[in-house]
Amino acid sequence: MFSALLRRELVTPLRRRRMIAFQIAIAALFTLLIAARWPTGGQVAVMGERSQQIFRLFTYGLMATMLLLLPVFPASSIVSEKISGTLGLLLNTPLGSVRIFIAKLLASLSLAGMILAMSLPAAGACYSMGGLSLYEEIGKVYLLLGLVALLYTAVGLLISSYSQSVDSSIRITYGFVLVTGILAMGPHYFFQGTVGSLAKYGEMLRCISPLAALATLTGAEDIGGQGLMTTTDVMGRFTVWALACSLVASIWTTRRLNHKIFDRSRAAGTMSDDLSKSGQLIRRLFFLVDPQKRSKQIPSFLNPVMVKEFRSRKFGRLHWLMRLVAVCAMLSLGLTYATTAGTFDWGVETIGGIMVVMQVALIVLIAPSLSAILLSTERERRAWQLLQTTPMSIPRIIIGKLFSAILPLILLLGATMPGYLVMAYIEPGMSLQVQRVLICLLLTAIFAMSCSAAVGVFFSRSAPAIACAYSVLLSICCLPLLVWMGRDAPFGHDVVESALSFSSIAAAFSVIRMPGFDHYDLIPANWWFLGVGSVFSLLVLTGWTYKISRPQ
Repeated sequence: MFSALLRRELVTPLRRRRMIAFQIAIAALFTLLIAARWPTGGQVAVMGERSQQIFRLFTYGLMATMLLLLPVFPASSIVSEKISGTLGLLLNTPLGSVRIFIAKLLASLSLAGMILAMSLPAAGACYSMGGLSLYEEIGKVYLLLGLVALLYTAVGLLISSYSQSVDSSIRITYGFVLVTGILAMGPHYFFQGTVGSLAKYGEMLRCISPLAALATLTGAEDIGGQGLMTTTDVMGRFTVWALACSLVASIWTTRRLNHKIFDRSRAAGTMSDDLSKSGQLIRRLFFLVDPQKRSKQIPSFLNPVMVKEFRSRKFGRLHWLMRLVAVCAMLSLGLTYATTAGTFDWGVETIGGIMVVMQVALIVLIAPSLSAILLSTERERRAWQLLQTTPMSIPRIIIGKLFSAILPLILLLGATMPGYLVMAYIEPGMSLQVQRVLICLLLTAIFAMSCSAAVGVFFSRSAPAIACAYSVLLSICCLPLLVWMGRDAPFGHDVVESALSFSSIAAAFSVIRMPGFDHYDLIPANWWFLGVGSVFSLLVLTGWTYKISRPQ
């Protein structure tokens, strides 16, 4: 029975046509990364400098592929079975929770192993050029990638056991990847070179990032190093963190795989409308938005689809939006403090680059989880037919769903703006740059929302819709940065500038004059791309919605 469960977990996704296309795309991506920097003229550097450059570009591309695609499979594994009802059947078999968890863990790790196996020919090509050690460099990089696969698979399964929907599970898992992969390096960047506990904790927190460990293995400049030397064994600390976190998550998930996983006990509560007049007055004084107050009837001037989306989505309710806005505002105040405290050490441009990364990461994390499931969830739950029976037209349905995604996104972005105002106050000459950065962020939010919605409309299930939307959006934002890493050798200035024109992160970096991007003029080319891409995505969304609205 264990082998049958493992075969079902592994063979089912491999039978789909999109998996074949995925394997071909992975092999083509690694081939292009190697071919782009392959030496010309049949000459190879004696010291293996070119092979080091090719291997560094290849490893960052492989790490990006793992972080983009791997979390989807474990994050949707348990929660999808819980929703479909098959998890209860599994728990009634003699398999037990341990073997069920091991089967799901091995299936996800096998998919990660398939990605690594597709990269072996490219790694062999790098090794054949010379200048690389089979164990010290190639072996340790693949060991790091294996640890990354184990860590995010175990954590993804744990998150999936707690989630009640596939989209929330994938969103939280990607959030964990973002925090541990990128944001964990932020404190080290701020407090390095100082003496005290903050610098020590920042150094320790940086070691949980696989990107920092990869930088030390490939001999690249230490991420966030600011030119300072460090003797910290980042790879060793990451190994301990990955194994410990994976063990804790595995034991935790195994203990949750029983019939209690279906229990959702909660207090019945009392509606504010049923309280006395004095009780209602007290709650009105203490709550800006009372979560226990009955919602009023939908006004005639509001789109009912938009209101339905807000009321049926946990983070769409007004009190949850207020909490998210408060968190973003506090983060913005923290960045504002960093701006005022760190301006004289690093410059406003560097702090502005950090703020751009934070805000674009917020957009990329939230937009696909809100937009990609606008129609796929309705089709998955058989609610699309109910929408078609209403007197609302297709354009009104589309507009209501789009506004339910774009309004929270703009609200959250607005809560993170005070840092730019402080920057413009400190450096009055940067007012024009700040305005252009805000335009870049607004266009990025609109493009992320429309592109994710257009990608999700092709799917009838929410899990693949969110996964594909994340992959497309992150590829557009991050893959041009791989070309930037190969600047001057072999890519020239014009090639790098053309590639970076597609990335909103690079465009904002160039506007804020972030070091390394100040020589590229990406505006207004990037604005044209985001604008045309948004219009095209909306046309695709509208056309495909009309197609699926026809009688089946």
